[in-house]
Amino acid sequence: MFKGTQVLDVHGHVSGPPVVNSWIDMGFASGHVGQSPYRIGDGKSGIRADGGTLSDEAMKGANQRHVDWMTDRNIDVQVLGPRPFRMMGWMPRHLLQRWCEFTNDTIDHQTRNFPDRFLSTTMLPQIAEAPDLSNCVPEFEFNIKERGFVGTYLSPDPDGRHNSPGMNEAYWHPVYEVCEKNDVPVFIHGTNCLDPRIAHIPGNYQVGFVVETFLATRILAYSDLFEKFPKLRICIAHGGGALDRFVSSSNHKGNYQGENLWFDTCLYDIDYLALSIKQWGVAQTALGTEAPGSGGAIRQAEDHPSQLNLGRTSDDLLPIIDANPALSEADKIAIVHDNPLKVFPQFSRIKPK
Repeated sequence: MFKGTQVLDVHGHVSGPPVVNSWIDMGFASGHVGQSPYRIGDGKSGIRADGGTLSDEAMKGANQRHVDWMTDRNIDVQVLGPRPFRMMGWMPRHLLQRWCEFTNDTIDHQTRNFPDRFLSTTMLPQIAEAPDLSNCVPEFEFNIKERGFVGTYLSPDPDGRHNSPGMNEAYWHPVYEVCEKNDVPVFIHGTNCLDPRIAHIPGNYQVGFVVETFLATRILAYSDLFEKFPKLRICIAHGGGALDRFVSSSNHKGNYQGENLWFDTCLYDIDYLALSIKQWGVAQTALGTEAPGSGGAIRQAEDHPSQLNLGRTSDDLLPIIDANPALSEADKIAIVHDNPLKVFPQFSRIKPK
């Protein structure tokens, strides 16, 4: 809780034992994966990898560690999605569908383990070279209608090769139509980057996140997409990837206002986060932490003159938001509760304790 208000986090990723990540490795090696064990049995169908098993006990333990991490950072409820760098939309097409199904099954399993702490979103089998995303609709609708999922992740560049249509184009419309029909949003997150120019950079996928979410933000802001889909809601991870260098009167700035487009706060540098909130505006900003995830580094004295929150991981964002002198108390509540609820109204399913 934050100032007596439920803390709602739009940006979290599924957790699991090592076998969850290694399940697809055998598929890469053998060229084949069978149906997800969660869809053919009880989830304990003899899968073994690295000495581990896909058991309820193993999953529950990993999920509990995730919950404990959230609790330590005063996060009440979090939206779960796939781990973006594990989405691997470049993989052989005959493996991709099964990998998406298995990933969605693990997300569902974690939410069922802790239904008062998580909501679920899907990973979809995005095929960059397909005419459109019609192939994604059955998996998306299954998870919405049968499991109560509350949205979907979309990668602006699933292949990692900058070869997908812009997110305002008809290619994406089948998924947008499902979102409008079911009152669920899109969460845009970058995934892998296979650009050989940056292959030497450690964690080069993080560079890809910046590039692709920045492009998606600009493409959407300068398009007529929300005239075609007036009820479509989109939230963009990591503050939209990058910020404007232009003043407000410049014709280089797009229209980001309204009830269609939001940006999360998953930005760990204190000054950058403050500038993101200033540029997008409080009304377009929703709490996102990715806790636990890429913000595990400890804040050091040299990170900021204020020396705020020293010794804590950088994903402990509530104290950072609370200390922002530009924000009123109402602004803070809007960011950590009201705006996430606008993006994902299904947060209202989980009542404060």
